[in-house]
Amino acid sequence: MQNFLQKYYEYLLIPLGFIIFIGIWHFLAGFYPAFILPGPGKVWTRMMEYWSKGLLLQHLVTTSFEAILGFVIGVVLALPFSYFLAHHPFFERCLAPYIVGLQAIPTVALAPLLVIWFGFGLTSKVLIATLVSFFPILTNGIMGFRNTDPRLAELMAIMGAKRTQVFVKLELPSALPVIFGGLKLGITFSVIGAVVGEFAGAGKGLGYLVNAARGSFDTPLIFVALIILALLGIAFYLLIAWMEYGLLPWRRHQN
Repeated sequence: MQNFLQKYYEYLLIPLGFIIFIGIWHFLAGFYPAFILPGPGKVWTRMMEYWSKGLLLQHLVTTSFEAILGFVIGVVLALPFSYFLAHHPFFERCLAPYIVGLQAIPTVALAPLLVIWFGFGLTSKVLIATLVSFFPILTNGIMGFRNTDPRLAELMAIMGAKRTQVFVKLELPSALPVIFGGLKLGITFSVIGAVVGEFAGAGKGLGYLVNAARGSFDTPLIFVALIILALLGIAFYLLIAWMEYGLLPWRRHQN
C-alpha cells in the first residue's frame, strides 16, 4: 500500500484538491447571496437545466469549432514561418520588432476591429483564435529548429543526405519537444481568442453565454460557462499532450 501511494500520490492529489476546492467554495458561498457567489449545488443545477435543453452543448460546440479551426490555421502558418526565420537570422532581426509589437496588442482591443472588418460570423472569431495561437507556436518553433546540432546536419550532408532527409530525420525530431510546448500554449490560447471574439459580438458560443448571463444577472450560468471553458482548455491541452506522448517515444523513456 505504501509503495502504491508513493508511486501514484500525484494522481491522488488531483481528486483531493478538487474536493478541498468544492468544500471551500461551498463554505464561502454561505456568506453571500446567490447572485454574487452561488454555491456548487446551484451551479450544478443550472448546468443540468441548460444541458437538458441542449443549449449548453450548442454553445460548447460553437466555441470548440472556432478554437480548433483557429489553432489549426495558426499551426499551418506559424511552423513554416518559424522554420524560415530559424534558418534566416537576417529576416528574423528585421521582423522581430513587428512580431513583438503585434504580440503586445491586447486581444480584447483588437477583437472589435476584426469584428467590424469581418462581421459577427465565424470568420472574425477564427481570426482572433488564429492570432493568439500563432505567436507562441512561432516563438517555440524558432527555438526548436535552432536546437538542431549543426555538426549532425553537416555529417548528414557529407553522407549524401538530401535536404528533405535532413529535415525529416534530424531537424524536425530535435525541434518537436519545444514545438509541442508551443502547441500546448497555442491550443489553450485559441480558446481564449474564440471567447474574446464572442465577447465582441456573437449570437452563440460560451463567450456569448457569459455576456447573456451577465445581462440578466444569472451568476450561476456565468459559473457554468466558466467551468465549461476551463474543462475545454484542459481537454485540448491533454489532447496535445497525448499526441506528444505518441509521437515522441524517446521522451517517455526519459520520464
